[in-house]
Formats: sequence, structure tokens, C-alpha cells
Amino acid sequence: MAEQKLLRHVVLFQFKERTPQEKVREIEDAFRALPSNIDVIQDFEWGTDVSVEGLADGFTHCFFVTFRSEADRDAYLPHPDHTTFGALLRPHLEKVLVVDYWQQG
Repeated sequence: MAEQKLLRHVVLFQFKERTPQEKVREIEDAFRALPSNIDVIQDFEWGTDVSVEGLADGFTHCFFVTFRSEADRDAYLPHPDHTTFGALLRPHLEKVLVVDYWQQG
């Protein structure tokens, strides 16, 4: 039986320079809490940039959210917990980059 492809939702953040580290930690914690509150999230991981290439263009945080379908992703985006997270994040966000793709073998 063929394995079902998964939809990956990759989010990169660059925070404003004046954002205190305590607020960055609060935002990290809030994003990490989403999988416990939004059941359409199949998998989640995150980390901060440690590349030695110097090509991150100011992006420091990467969040990787996995869904089984576009419908699940589409339910996640307006979910009240995701909306609340966005309101916490938005005042501290300098830039964001989002890429969604279907997993390839």
C-alpha cells in the first residue's frame, strides 16, 4: 500500500531587534503549545538557526508543522488558538517566510 504524502508547513521568523529575549521565549512556548490544542497538527518540530553559512537573511527561528491534508491545514490557519498566537507574535515580527509543500519520497 502506498504511503500517504504529508503536507509540510514551514514557517521562518525574524524578530524585531528590540524584542526582548523573554518575549521571544514566550512566543516559542506559545507556538510549541499549538499541537496540544489543535488536533489537525500531525507532527511539529522547531529550532533556531545554527548555520555557519551566514545565509539566513536575519531569520532565526524555524517551525515545521505537518498536516495530513490541505483541509487540515486550512482548519489550522483560522483556528482560535492559532489566531491568538498570531496576535502575540505580530508586534514582535520583523519578517516571516512561509512555505507549504507536499512531502516527496
